[in-house]
Amino acid sequence: MKIADVIQLLEQTAPPSYQESYDNAGLLTGSPGWDCTGIVCALDATEAVVQEALQEGCNLIVAHHPIIFGGLKKITGKNYVEKTIIAAIKNDVAIYAVHTNLDNILKGVSNKMADKLGLLNRHILAPKSGQLKKLFTFVPVAHADAVRAAIFNAGGGNIGNYSECSFNAEGTGTFKAGTGTEPFVGKQHELHYEKEVKTEIVFPAYLQQSIVAALIKAHPYEEVAYDVITLANEFLQAGSGIIGVLPQPIDEPLFLAAIKDAFGLSVIRHTPLRGKKVEKVALCGGAGSFLTGQAIAAGADFYITGDVKYHEFFDANDRLVIADIGHWESEQFTIDLLFDILTAKFPTFAVLKTEVRTNPVFYYT
Repeated sequence: MKIADVIQLLEQTAPPSYQESYDNAGLLTGSPGWDCTGIVCALDATEAVVQEALQEGCNLIVAHHPIIFGGLKKITGKNYVEKTIIAAIKNDVAIYAVHTNLDNILKGVSNKMADKLGLLNRHILAPKSGQLKKLFTFVPVAHADAVRAAIFNAGGGNIGNYSECSFNAEGTGTFKAGTGTEPFVGKQHELHYEKEVKTEIVFPAYLQQSIVAALIKAHPYEEVAYDVITLANEFLQAGSGIIGVLPQPIDEPLFLAAIKDAFGLSVIRHTPLRGKKVEKVALCGGAGSFLTGQAIAAGADFYITGDVKYHEFFDANDRLVIADIGHWESEQFTIDLLFDILTAKFPTFAVLKTEVRTNPVFYYT
């Protein structure tokens, strides 16, 4: 198996177009063309994880956090980033990061947090916009079903839990075939009128290349007329955070204890309790204070995330309880998520979970 095969799976699961503009997800060291000898799943790709991969005979690390985040002007080994890159390059270890694009899928990092709390009726807390496109095309009536089927098979036409969605209207198309053409209907240099179906189908933006390729392959015309536009609609399958409900309402102190147990915590930083039952819960793995407003607007009783600054706790404003459980602590199960994604596709291949504790934060209790 090639490293490119692993990358293809990861990018089908968490499309690179879902990553935030500031991010640096993707292949950071190594080559897609290398044979893959094994995979280590990690939250962070550190020098210790590179050494672990070598000891286990693995030449690919799939990490959540990109070890290269900003630009590197020198690589002299003066800090942990440079030391990691040097170790990876010297030993032909590839590092692939799947970061905010994994955060921004429905079955991503925050959803894994929701698994630990047993949340029901989950959906994206802050759906992304600009991630949907619409295809318009014009097909002879007799071929409309086949063309629609090809587009559906390529991933078009899904809206929420509905599939094969399209809008179709019949009309008359005109064209005149020029010199050197081989028209499917009509003759060269003669204006032709054809009964056609105008078909409109929505699809995720990252599928545009495959959608258009499927259209052209299935369409009978020599020259296929189509339009693709970007929609402003929110895409409910991609975005930040997760919100759901508990199976049963619970008192706030008991819920804090449940969080502590589910995430193996020694401490939780939180805003004042409100003396109310907890039922609706919002979550965001990593640094999620930017979603506090969305959690309040969605009616959450609790918002669980990490890296909340002092003044950001005031944003709760007695509208909900903010619980900061720590960055690493909120994302620790991402290692399991990556492992599950990879082993589902490659069940007989060497996929390992790192044994290295990469959390740089310790608590004295």
